[in-house]
Amino acid sequence: MDEWTQRRARMVEEQIEARGIHDPDVLAAMRRVPREDFVPEAMRAWACDDSPLSIGDGQTISQPYIVALMIAAAAIRPGGRVLEVGTGSGYAAAVMAELAAHVYTIERIEALAAQAAGRFARLGCTNIELRTGDGSGGWPEAAPFDAILVAASGPCVPEVLRAQLVPGGRLVMPVDDDWVQRLVCVTREAAGSYREDFLCDVRFVPLIGAHGWEGA
Repeated sequence: MDEWTQRRARMVEEQIEARGIHDPDVLAAMRRVPREDFVPEAMRAWACDDSPLSIGDGQTISQPYIVALMIAAAAIRPGGRVLEVGTGSGYAAAVMAELAAHVYTIERIEALAAQAAGRFARLGCTNIELRTGDGSGGWPEAAPFDAILVAASGPCVPEVLRAQLVPGGRLVMPVDDDWVQRLVCVTREAAGSYREDFLCDVRFVPLIGAHGWEGA
């Protein structure tokens, strides 16, 4: 077992399992995907640390626990179709690609999107489709989705994103609540209503777009 495989194993054991996340598929995916390849070279030594890291352009890669928490809460399963708003480094999309049949991911910053696309190509992530642009309105032509993850905090969960869930589908997103950001999981129920569950307090970059802060 090489050094990075060992470090990822410790990351999963100490930062994720120890905090109560036990989904075996999520844990296995977090062990397999080389997180160290999704951070700038200058930050590589800290890739598996329990903290977010800067990836440039004012954006970050979330700490491993938050990535695992969001993916586990979304209940992604084999055959599933997933939408991610905010590709960032591409790390979360690569983890989800280990679990789902297809991942659609949107990044508004062209430089980050290009870097993520290169990483996907090098790692052979053939079930990820990436586009550049405003992700706050989702990807209507590819909808509906079994899960939607939003890696940026908005004033509320956009109705346009809720509508792109299948019945029983889940949307995980941070929402601003006064001075605190709350990570919530929204489930679309069979009757067409939505249930919202609080997960934890978090800190994310703002959701910029027509259905985010610019459109609030």
